[in-house]
Amino acid sequence: MATLRLEELSARNIVAANNLSLKPGQEQFIAPVSYSASATVINPATAWQRVVLQGDDVVGFIHGNFDPEAEHEEFRACIWRINVDAAAQGKGVGKFAAEALAEEARSRGFDHINVIWEPGEEGPEEFFHRIGFRDVGQTQYGETIGALQL
Repeated sequence: MATLRLEELSARNIVAANNLSLKPGQEQFIAPVSYSASATVINPATAWQRVVLQGDDVVGFIHGNFDPEAEHEEFRACIWRINVDAAAQGKGVGKFAAEALAEEARSRGFDHINVIWEPGEEGPEEFFHRIGFRDVGQTQYGETIGALQL
Protein backbone atom coordinates (compact mmCIF):
# COMPACT_ATOMS: atom_id res chain seq x y z
CA MET A 1 0.00 0.00 0.00
CA ALA A 2 1.32 3.45 -0.93
CA THR A 3 2.04 5.89 1.87
CA LEU A 4 -0.92 7.97 3.03
CA ARG A 5 -0.63 11.73 3.25
CA LEU A 6 -2.88 14.69 3.96
CA GLU A 7 -3.55 17.67 1.78
CA GLU A 8 -5.73 20.67 2.56
CA LEU A 9 -9.11 20.60 0.82
CA SER A 10 -8.88 22.81 -2.26
CA ALA A 11 -10.43 23.47 -5.66
CA ARG A 12 -7.93 20.96 -7.05
CA ASN A 13 -9.18 18.01 -4.96
CA ILE A 14 -12.76 18.83 -3.89
CA VAL A 15 -14.39 17.00 -6.80
CA ALA A 16 -12.54 13.80 -5.90
CA ALA A 17 -13.52 14.24 -2.24
CA ASN A 18 -17.16 14.69 -3.22
CA ASN A 19 -17.04 11.56 -5.37
CA LEU A 20 -15.83 9.15 -2.68
CA SER A 21 -17.96 6.03 -2.88
CA LEU A 22 -19.79 4.33 -0.02
CA LYS A 23 -20.59 0.74 0.76
CA PRO A 24 -24.29 -0.15 0.49
CA GLY A 25 -26.22 1.05 3.55
CA GLN A 26 -23.68 3.68 4.62
CA GLU A 27 -25.38 6.64 2.96
CA GLN A 28 -27.85 7.02 5.83
CA PHE A 29 -24.97 7.69 8.25
CA ILE A 30 -23.24 10.54 6.40
CA ALA A 31 -24.37 13.38 8.68
CA PRO A 32 -26.15 13.08 12.03
CA VAL A 33 -29.08 15.43 12.63
CA SER A 34 -27.04 17.31 15.27
CA TYR A 35 -24.50 18.32 12.63
CA SER A 36 -27.17 19.53 10.25
CA ALA A 37 -28.81 21.55 13.02
CA SER A 38 -25.50 23.10 14.09
CA ALA A 39 -24.12 23.74 10.60
CA THR A 40 -25.71 27.18 10.50
CA VAL A 41 -23.65 28.37 13.48
CA ILE A 42 -20.29 26.76 12.69
CA ASN A 43 -17.62 29.34 11.94
CA PRO A 44 -15.79 28.56 8.67
CA ALA A 45 -12.64 29.99 10.26
CA THR A 46 -12.56 27.10 12.75
CA ALA A 47 -12.90 24.35 10.12
CA TRP A 48 -10.03 21.95 9.43
CA GLN A 49 -10.63 20.09 6.15
CA ARG A 50 -8.21 17.63 4.62
CA VAL A 51 -8.23 14.94 1.97
CA VAL A 52 -6.28 11.73 2.42
CA LEU A 53 -4.20 10.79 -0.59
CA GLN A 54 -2.73 7.41 -1.44
CA GLY A 55 -0.29 8.16 -4.21
CA ASP A 56 -2.20 10.67 -6.35
CA ASP A 57 -5.65 9.28 -5.50
CA VAL A 58 -8.03 10.85 -2.98
CA VAL A 59 -9.14 7.95 -0.77
CA GLY A 60 -10.60 9.85 2.18
CA PHE A 61 -11.80 13.14 3.58
CA ILE A 62 -11.93 14.50 7.12
CA HIS A 63 -13.55 17.69 8.35
CA GLY A 64 -12.71 18.77 11.86
CA ASN A 65 -13.74 21.77 13.92
CA PHE A 66 -11.61 23.56 16.49
CA ASP A 67 -13.52 26.24 18.36
CA PRO A 68 -12.81 26.53 22.10
CA GLU A 69 -15.65 29.06 22.36
CA ALA A 70 -18.34 26.81 20.80
CA GLU A 71 -21.57 26.84 22.81
CA HIS A 72 -21.80 23.04 22.89
CA GLU A 73 -18.75 21.23 24.27
CA GLU A 74 -19.04 18.40 21.75
CA PHE A 75 -18.28 20.86 18.90
CA ARG A 76 -15.18 22.50 20.41
CA ALA A 77 -12.74 19.92 19.06
CA CYS A 78 -14.47 17.36 16.90
CA ILE A 79 -14.60 15.25 13.82
CA TRP A 80 -17.38 16.86 11.86
CA ARG A 81 -17.23 14.37 9.02
CA ILE A 82 -15.01 11.51 7.94
CA ASN A 83 -15.49 9.65 4.65
CA VAL A 84 -13.34 6.86 3.28
CA ASP A 85 -13.85 5.51 -0.22
CA ALA A 86 -15.55 2.11 -0.18
CA ALA A 87 -12.55 0.43 -1.84
CA ALA A 88 -10.18 1.88 0.80
CA GLN A 89 -12.23 1.04 3.90
CA GLY A 90 -10.56 -1.33 6.34
CA LYS A 91 -7.07 -0.35 5.15
CA GLY A 92 -6.14 2.27 7.76
CA VAL A 93 -7.28 5.38 5.90
CA GLY A 94 -9.89 6.45 8.45
CA LYS A 95 -7.57 5.75 11.36
CA PHE A 96 -4.82 7.79 9.66
CA ALA A 97 -7.21 10.73 9.16
CA ALA A 98 -8.57 10.58 12.72
CA GLU A 99 -5.04 10.39 14.18
CA ALA A 100 -4.01 13.43 12.12
CA LEU A 101 -6.98 15.39 13.44
CA ALA A 102 -6.18 14.26 16.99
CA GLU A 103 -2.60 15.46 16.57
CA GLU A 104 -3.84 18.83 15.31
CA ALA A 105 -6.16 19.08 18.33
CA ARG A 106 -3.27 18.25 20.67
CA SER A 107 -1.13 20.96 19.04
CA ARG A 108 -3.95 23.45 19.67
CA GLY A 109 -4.11 22.57 23.37
CA PHE A 110 -7.16 20.29 23.44
CA ASP A 111 -7.11 17.20 25.65
CA HIS A 112 -9.78 15.26 23.73
CA ILE A 113 -11.77 15.23 20.52
CA ASN A 114 -15.41 14.34 20.03
CA VAL A 115 -17.46 12.76 17.29
CA ILE A 116 -21.19 12.19 16.92
CA TRP A 117 -22.74 9.24 15.12
CA GLU A 118 -26.12 7.70 14.58
CA PRO A 119 -26.40 4.15 15.88
CA GLY A 120 -27.14 1.50 13.28
CA GLU A 121 -25.94 -1.75 11.78
CA GLU A 122 -23.97 -0.22 8.88
CA GLY A 123 -22.94 2.84 10.90
CA PRO A 124 -19.51 4.00 12.05
CA GLU A 125 -19.78 3.04 15.74
CA GLU A 126 -17.53 -0.01 15.50
CA PHE A 127 -14.87 2.01 13.66
CA PHE A 128 -14.86 4.81 16.26
CA HIS A 129 -14.69 2.33 19.15
CA ARG A 130 -11.86 0.43 17.46
CA ILE A 131 -9.71 3.58 17.21
CA GLY A 132 -10.30 4.50 20.85
CA PHE A 133 -13.44 6.63 21.10
CA ARG A 134 -15.63 5.94 24.12
CA ASP A 135 -19.33 6.77 24.45
CA VAL A 136 -19.78 9.81 26.69
CA GLY A 137 -23.37 10.86 26.06
CA GLN A 138 -26.21 11.39 23.66
CA THR A 139 -27.50 14.34 21.70
CA GLN A 140 -31.07 15.56 21.94
CA TYR A 141 -31.72 13.54 18.76
CA GLY A 142 -30.55 10.23 20.28
CA GLU A 143 -27.17 10.14 18.54
CA THR A 144 -24.08 8.91 20.35
CA ILE A 145 -21.38 11.34 21.41
CA GLY A 146 -17.96 9.72 21.54
CA ALA A 147 -14.73 11.15 22.96
CA LEU A 148 -11.10 10.27 22.40
CA GLN A 149 -8.69 11.33 25.13
CA LEU A 150 -5.43 12.74 23.78
